Amino acid sequence: MERQPVKTLVSILIPAYNAEKWLKESVESALSQTWPDTEIIIVDDGSTDSTAAIAHSFKSARIKVISKKRGGASSARNTAFSHAQGDYIQWLDADDLLGPNKIELQIREALTRSHPNTLFSSSFGCFYWRPSKFFLRPTMLWQDLNPTDWIYYKFKEFSWMNPAVWLVSRELSEKVGPWNEELSLDDDGEYFTRLVAKSEHVCFIEQAKSFYRLGNIASLSRSHSAEACRSLWRSMSASIDQLLALENSPRTREASLRYLQDWYIYFYPEQVSLLDDIHAKAASLGEKQLKPPPLDLEYKLIFPFAGWKGVKAMMHLISDTKLSLKIISDRFHLL
Repeated sequence: MERQPVKTLVSILIPAYNAEKWLKESVESALSQTWPDTEIIIVDDGSTDSTAAIAHSFKSARIKVISKKRGGASSARNTAFSHAQGDYIQWLDADDLLGPNKIELQIREALTRSHPNTLFSSSFGCFYWRPSKFFLRPTMLWQDLNPTDWIYYKFKEFSWMNPAVWLVSRELSEKVGPWNEELSLDDDGEYFTRLVAKSEHVCFIEQAKSFYRLGNIASLSRSHSAEACRSLWRSMSASIDQLLALENSPRTREASLRYLQDWYIYFYPEQVSLLDDIHAKAASLGEKQLKPPPLDLEYKLIFPFAGWKGVKAMMHLISDTKLSLKIISDRFHLL
């Protein structure tokens, strides 16, 4: 008789705020995992819609539901982790999905390795409404990398990874510390850069997949408020410091400068106080002045009349309109 492996529990942690449209699908994707040893913890972060009711409809011995006052995504994630019993942690936003064997493929690889500081990532597909219509956008992050090179490529290519790609040992999760609850926008960028920096190695499992929803127009990641800008800058600055602490070299400083330049239009020109800090960071990296954001021809034509405020408003309007059309087309099978 074949000897059964020791059980390895995985905690799937789902923060949820006003996610009534998506939560059911997300939880069902967690329940459909082929790895048998999982627990699911849903934290309703003070939702004002039916998110809490949907979450409680799943409540069981395997699924915990926790309700709390509104504190933001990082607060909800920290609450979820405080209740987790798993040997490994799987993060899952309430509007995203896991492929059925995502966790199993990563856990089986993890069990062949003895070092708990190995971090596991995966490929991920993007979709608008129907998960079956997902598409892939591979980057240089889609490979085995040491921590320095992972952050380097993130900056150099202006790349990112969906939070659901990660599978993290409890030991590494405790080593990196909690999510920063003072951040709103790009709190995941800061957390996972910090996590990578504390790891020994990032192991990429291509066959394991999660699915990132592009159709959530109300997402905080689309916010351009002053608070969101401050949060983004704090996350960027902390992430740059993480890379330089690993390797302060011409290539890492150049990548950090490129990262600043790529994000520059998000702040320019209205976030005056933040621009002073951004320019100071650029100067510390060897660049006296970042270049004004380049404009495509159509925006150059309206710039003399509308200025930066009008141009950026037009950019946001066009971007949101394109996204809305793609969602409608996908939802009603027009694509």
